[in-house]
Amino acid sequence: MTENKKIVMYSDGGSRGNPGKAAIGIVLYAEDSNGNLTHVGGIKKYIGIKTNNFAEYTALITGLQEAKNLGYKKAGCFLDSELVVKQMNGLYRVKEESLKPLFQEVKELTKSFDLVTFTHVPREKNKAADKLVNEALDSIV
Repeated sequence: MTENKKIVMYSDGGSRGNPGKAAIGIVLYAEDSNGNLTHVGGIKKYIGIKTNNFAEYTALITGLQEAKNLGYKKAGCFLDSELVVKQMNGLYRVKEESLKPLFQEVKELTKSFDLVTFTHVPREKNKAADKLVNEALDSIV
């Protein structure tokens, strides 16, 4: 059952131009009690003309919604956006008006879980999610 497992999520959002054509990429792994990871899914999606930060938040929201739909109660979220991680961890205020509703949506989603963590990772550790972003952007004519 998923209640005893944790979802480990690597998410990324990107735009070509800022704002520009934007996409999200999410890679999901189930983590068992021994810390073993099993790939359980991936999401890539073009989201229109958006800023990079908007895309980062959209990726996080989409990943958390998927984890919730799959029945997970614990989520470890790994992002290469230091801004989003620091905002979610309460270290930075959300000043950009367009990001405030997205921040609130993440906060609401976290209420569906017993535990959610937000961790910054270097871009090199987020290659799988970044690859999905670029695949989604490359598919746009």
